[in-house]
Amino acid sequence: MNEEPQEITTLVGREVYSNSGVFVGEVDDVRLDLDRQSVTALALTELSEELFGGRVPANKGVMVPYRWVRAVGDVVLVNDTIERLKNIDNDEDVVI
Repeated sequence: MNEEPQEITTLVGREVYSNSGVFVGEVDDVRLDLDRQSVTALALTELSEELFGGRVPANKGVMVPYRWVRAVGDVVLVNDTIERLKNIDNDEDVVI
């Protein structure tokens, strides 16, 4: 299988869902580690009211560590989003 590498910009605009199928948000930007030439986080906007309502102001977004990403295709699947969010108290790596 010879897959062509995709440009990072192809992530922008993709919808993000948890493993259990809950909508999380939409990729607005990516955070990069230029030294390692890798993506370290996804900046999400258009956030799920179910997950973020009352926790994140409407004009803000969240940063999801890229290590949470399970798969990238037509959508992005992230691991354990709901369970992790229940334990987050304004973690700098998550809420911006």
